[in-house]
Amino acid sequence: MKMPRWIFPVAMALCGLLINVSRSYAKPEYTKKEKKPCTACHVSAKSKDLNDAGKCWEKKKSFDGCPAPKK
Repeated sequence: MKMPRWIFPVAMALCGLLINVSRSYAKPEYTKKEKKPCTACHVSAKSKDLNDAGKCWEKKKSFDGCPAPKK
């Protein structure tokens, strides 16, 4: 039985998508609640590492008394 020609390119495209899709670490609820972008708490938009404002928010669940977050 012969394999159709399109199976290999489709399989490669799916593998490429699975490898290149980045995970989202920030939760959209927090962004909506605080009305701030992801980089207000995270070092970069694609990083799960927190900056000083993010570490403070993690402890207090509020930006009150925290360093000013990035805009």
